[in-house]
Amino acid sequence: MSEALTTPSQLTVATINVNGIRAAIRRGMPAWVAAARPDVVLLQELRAPDALVRELLAEVLGECHVVHVEAAAKGRAGVAIASRLPIRAHRPTLPVADGEEEFAGDVGRWVEADVELPDGRLVTVVSTYLYSGTADTPSMDWKYAHLDRVTARLEELHASAPGGRLVVGGDINIGHRELDIKNWRGNRKSAGFLPAERAYLERWYGACEDGGLGLVDVGRHLAGEVDGPYTWWSWRGQAFDNDSGWRIDVQITTPQGAAGLVGARVDRAASYAERFSDHAPFVATYAF
Repeated sequence: MSEALTTPSQLTVATINVNGIRAAIRRGMPAWVAAARPDVVLLQELRAPDALVRELLAEVLGECHVVHVEAAAKGRAGVAIASRLPIRAHRPTLPVADGEEEFAGDVGRWVEADVELPDGRLVTVVSTYLYSGTADTPSMDWKYAHLDRVTARLEELHASAPGGRLVVGGDINIGHRELDIKNWRGNRKSAGFLPAERAYLERWYGACEDGGLGLVDVGRHLAGEVDGPYTWWSWRGQAFDNDSGWRIDVQITTPQGAAGLVGARVDRAASYAERFSDHAPFVATYAF
């Protein structure tokens, strides 16, 4: 069937860093899932073995298709995609050169899946968890090397996604602009807001004619020039109550995907006690 003659299918995608899938479920994640009813959930920092992740997601989401990549280090990182719609293919790593293996620290930080819409068309979705890093330490070298690989893959996906049907979501651990961090002045020399990190996001969201990838930051696209809305707050102190947060949980799409956006929101908990993670889910609905 011609793409032009196909009736748009709505797809609700949620991204959430669960900060440990077992802890998130104990703290109330199932209630959020029941209320939000996402079609696809992009999860980060599951911190659990594959068999347990699949068991727990089946309990929370019901019948679903799951792809999950554990981190190389036990109890760290881990990313997954859970979909109520069929997954026709998945890719558990960023591309590596022939004969090479993925760097151990990168394992469990990127997974792709091709999800089938009801009309048979495919949407490529990605769950990613970028390094946090610490300024002036080797961890920043790992972060920048990983960002190079992510940027190259984003360029490939943008070029290859049929009809622009692409959603990349996750915890990117970088605040793009001053609007994205409440205390940006105090974090100018901290990992997550360094100029070199932010330059990657400028490339991702920059216009193609200016050398950018031409991708769209869904949250900023819909929210406009406002502070936040933030998606992460420290467990410590009064950060959540004072809304002193960071907007680091994002969804990224193509201009075609952005043109079909129905809406988006941050599912911020009603109170500190009702949080199931230090991150809040970011949920967007697309008409592809």
